[in-house]
Amino acid sequence: MCDDAFDADALLPELTPAELVAVIGAAEQRLSDAPLAALSEDGLLALLESREEARRKGVGVDAALLVEISDRGAYQRAGYTTLHQLLAHGLRIGEAESRRRRVTAASVGRFTAMTGERLAPKYPATAAAVTDGAIGDGHVWAIDEVMDKIPASVDPEQRARAEELLAAAARTLNPAGVTIVGNRILAHLDPDGTLADDKDRQRQAKFRLSAQDRQLMSAVQARLTPQLRAEFEVMFTRWAAPGMNNPDDPDSPHGAADQPGLDPAVLAAAAERDTRLLGRRQHDALLALLAWANAQSVHAKPESLRNQIVVTVTDEDLARGAGVAWTATGTRMPVSDLVRMAADAVPYLAVFAKATGQPLYLGRAHRLASRAQRLALFARDRGCTAPGCTRPFTQCEMHHAPDWQDGGPTDIDHLGGACGKHNRWNGKNPGDWESTVLTGGPDRGRMAWRPVGQDGPWIVNPLFHPDKLRTGPHTPEAERTPPPAVNHRLGTTGPPGIGTTAESGVTRLSWKDLAA
Repeated sequence: MCDDAFDADALLPELTPAELVAVIGAAEQRLSDAPLAALSEDGLLALLESREEARRKGVGVDAALLVEISDRGAYQRAGYTTLHQLLAHGLRIGEAESRRRRVTAASVGRFTAMTGERLAPKYPATAAAVTDGAIGDGHVWAIDEVMDKIPASVDPEQRARAEELLAAAARTLNPAGVTIVGNRILAHLDPDGTLADDKDRQRQAKFRLSAQDRQLMSAVQARLTPQLRAEFEVMFTRWAAPGMNNPDDPDSPHGAADQPGLDPAVLAAAAERDTRLLGRRQHDALLALLAWANAQSVHAKPESLRNQIVVTVTDEDLARGAGVAWTATGTRMPVSDLVRMAADAVPYLAVFAKATGQPLYLGRAHRLASRAQRLALFARDRGCTAPGCTRPFTQCEMHHAPDWQDGGPTDIDHLGGACGKHNRWNGKNPGDWESTVLTGGPDRGRMAWRPVGQDGPWIVNPLFHPDKLRTGPHTPEAERTPPPAVNHRLGTTGPPGIGTTAESGVTRLSWKDLAA
């Protein structure tokens, strides 16, 4: 605990919020140079406790700050359309941390009503504990998770009492302990699970693919409704039967175990050879089912890249059967897996190496990009070009620079991939962004962005091209922030020139030739 004889308030006159933050920063700097070795063990422990209390009080301050920014839409001044964008990309704290901070702000912050009055916090007891420095953001997330699971039919008084009990528990327990207490409260409120209705189940349903790890593997976060679980169980019974859809057995039957024409003796022999555990069999069954479903829709909408597997790979990596390919959905795939997949499936492989006769320049004759242009842009962009965006190319629209309504042509070096949200970023007012296709420097041909009215450098999205990052004190400024030859948002342009992007083409290869 802090020494009661020390009056910190006496050192702080009436300061503005910005001045107080400056004082905190200066104090942190002084603290980093403080002689901690001179403290006793008790002094170190007391300092740790005091510092954690101050950190927890800061959670409430951050929540109040985010509420004020949200209420007033101040994030638009920085060129973002949502608070989430400002946090995740403007402050570079990432998607997950942005969600956590917004959950905390929504839980303990005091928002402004339409009438102008300040509303009470969503969780009053939790907000009071944060103000006291007794609990941190981890406790808030645990409380919110439990409260979200309380059925909507529970009486409001019981719900409020549950929040009070959780906040009281958080004052003495860690977040994991709060979750345990919360599970007991849920069991007390709905012991038979009969109060939860379909709306509660639909609200909690999710199926989310996590990012690929270093081995290019992906974890799944799922909470299935009873209906989806039942569908999975029926599918696995038919497609994950022993011996079915075994990629390690060339003689394994493909499809469902009860499909017409399947020889029971062949299935029995394959099952005898099958050494896979249940989890692997279900994985292989889901893979086989999705491959079959994707093959059915491959020609449903020929001009779209969303209804089929599209892969870009360099001709060098393809020739040596090594390296990593990119799919239009944003997945990185070893070239060796690509070759194996090609033997059975019929995805569309695009090797961008030489120019072809497909038209990449449409001028003003068409507003929508052609399939050839989309394929070429996928090879160049791989995903959304907006800074910090992780949307894959299948979730992108074709963005004109300059905008179509401003006379922008549908030519390959005036287009770039942009998700729906960022495709609407462009504007001419403060808070909007402007975009251009760079015509010089090492990022020549790539779409770049910057907030309107700022003379700072054009920003490209490095997330889909980490191999092209150029940072560090020894990187020439011209390479670090290459200037465009033409600002398509502020001026006019002449006819498109022939550049590296325009020279990119599409070479179609036969899957059977590739597999051989």
